[in-house]
Amino acid sequence: MEEQNQQEKEKQPEQNKPAARYIRLKPFNFIMLMVLTILFTSGLTIFALTFGDKKVVEVPKEREEFSQLYDAYDELKEKYYTEIDDEKIIHGAINGMFDALDDPYSDYMEKEEAEQFNSDLSSSFQGIGAEIQERNGNIVVVSPIKNSPAEKAGLLPEDIIVSVDGKSLQGMSATEAVLLIRGKKGTPVTLTIKRGDSEELIEMTIIRDDIPIETVYGEMGDDKIAHIQITSFSESTAEELKEVLEQYEKEGMKSIILDVRQNPGGYLNAAIDISNLFVDKGKPIVQLQGRKGEPDIVFAEDGKKYNYPIIVLIDNGSASASEILAGALKESAGATIVGLSSFGKGTVQTVTELPDGSNLKYTTGKWLTPNGNWIHEKGIKPDVEIPYPDYLSIAYVDPKTELQKGTVSNYVKSVEQMLDALGYNAGTIDETYDASTEAAVVQFQKDKGLERTGKVSGDTTYALMDALREKIQKEDPHVLKAKELLQNQ
Repeated sequence: MEEQNQQEKEKQPEQNKPAARYIRLKPFNFIMLMVLTILFTSGLTIFALTFGDKKVVEVPKEREEFSQLYDAYDELKEKYYTEIDDEKIIHGAINGMFDALDDPYSDYMEKEEAEQFNSDLSSSFQGIGAEIQERNGNIVVVSPIKNSPAEKAGLLPEDIIVSVDGKSLQGMSATEAVLLIRGKKGTPVTLTIKRGDSEELIEMTIIRDDIPIETVYGEMGDDKIAHIQITSFSESTAEELKEVLEQYEKEGMKSIILDVRQNPGGYLNAAIDISNLFVDKGKPIVQLQGRKGEPDIVFAEDGKKYNYPIIVLIDNGSASASEILAGALKESAGATIVGLSSFGKGTVQTVTELPDGSNLKYTTGKWLTPNGNWIHEKGIKPDVEIPYPDYLSIAYVDPKTELQKGTVSNYVKSVEQMLDALGYNAGTIDETYDASTEAAVVQFQKDKGLERTGKVSGDTTYALMDALREKIQKEDPHVLKAKELLQNQ
């Protein structure tokens, strides 16, 4: 027992000095523990940075307004149930910014859309030939181009294109709709149209064709009144007009009817250059108002002037550059305006091309007439207002549809309206193809050298629409009134 107690006493001092014992006995273990701790801590840090809450995209301090956008992108990039398409997401984000502007004239165009847009005013293209615009979620026709398939098919300003080949256009931008409507020459495209207050939709199949770059058409008869129509304002329009004016001046031109009906506009500079042909040097052509400051006034410059009595024809399809020209000639050259109130587009856009070939088209300001009037969403009111004849708005008839005695259809009503306007007695104008309708059709077919079937389809349908278009051109109430006013001056 005593030996055991003595051993315990000998151990006691050592138990009172544990640190000394550890340092003396375990130095290697201590060093290894420190190394492992450092490695473990570093590993945790790397793991957290790699797989933790680190952002995929860091927000530059000077652009902190984009932090919410980056947060949304990071969330989708990390947690969306499938791999996201970065390019598609980025295009969508840019589109979203433009949609938020709530401006139908500002748009983001991806490369393919941009190529289509750039071809419109600088070269010919293949399609149906109609200017369209997105308005309140709908794709609306501003105007068909002269002699285009769209005009020949009967497409009218303010028609709403509901669908293209069965695909709804609701919510699409104008450039997205254009990609569906355009196509190779000779191919068909079927548009579903809503016209005015009618609840019945119109299906219109149009064969695409080359839409030429020629933008100025003229004619002058024995009265020496030059009737010159400008269909759009492209890069070459001013030069085309000069050539026509020079020719007519040599032939004894006495006065001018400048026709910009159904003209959706185009380049601002083209409108200014054309105005400069008629506005005396030093007089204002247009005022351009940016975000800040006073408007910049564009004055007419020196050069050849055509100081003839002039009347400008406008209608609800005259927009943008057409309105700039009409406003300049009315207020600075004393021109008389005849027709219908114009479309009402009083803003100016610019186009910026991005490195990948996409375009940003956006509004940079508004334009005012020489007297400072802003016509946006109001249009220019004519000095002499004359409505179009009712038969101009007769609904389209599909040439593929065969109409015959006993048929009940809206197409029958349109045929009867056409026959009535052309001087054929089709009886009561309704939706029923009766004996009177058949007799009128037979007489029309006889007069046009067509097979006398009494049925309406194919060649007979086209002949009816062509005859009606010729009547409109010959009995154009705006042109007739303009000539009357000029002859009485």
